[in-house]
Amino acid sequence: MPKSYEQLMQFIDDLGIEVSTVRHAAVYTVAEAQALRGKITGAHTKNLFLKDKRDSFFLLTVDEEAEVDLKTIHTKIGASSRVSFGKPEKLMEYLGLVPGAVSVLGVINDAGHNVKLILDESLLQHETINAHPLTNEATTSIRPDDLLKFLKATGHSPLILKIEG
Repeated sequence: MPKSYEQLMQFIDDLGIEVSTVRHAAVYTVAEAQALRGKITGAHTKNLFLKDKRDSFFLLTVDEEAEVDLKTIHTKIGASSRVSFGKPEKLMEYLGLVPGAVSVLGVINDAGHNVKLILDESLLQHETINAHPLTNEATTSIRPDDLLKFLKATGHSPLILKIEG
């Protein structure tokens, strides 16, 4: 059973991490999120749940403006072949998420470490990173060091790469 928003927030609080969360109408695309967000400062994320032909799964978290070339990204992230989007069933099974709510914070549900996490290094240059807290009806703001602390506490060591350029 995937963790709830409340369980995620308790986990973050237990780590001594301060976050702020803004509730909003559900958003399914970067464009919808941009239109609704108001004054939430910092980097906003775009998340791609990907798989290669060997059924290795990847969560690629980049700045919302980043252009990701799906024809070549496999060479950067260590995939065995070109990648495609993972099926919604696997997204739910591994990260406890539905399409439209994909988030770096979903790794809290990946107890089996089935998903390799890749973070765009440019995100870590911002004072704040914004991500969905397991729901696309809210945005949670977290400092980069605290995000890394959260990821470590979930047992995930992200691969930090320059995605664009």
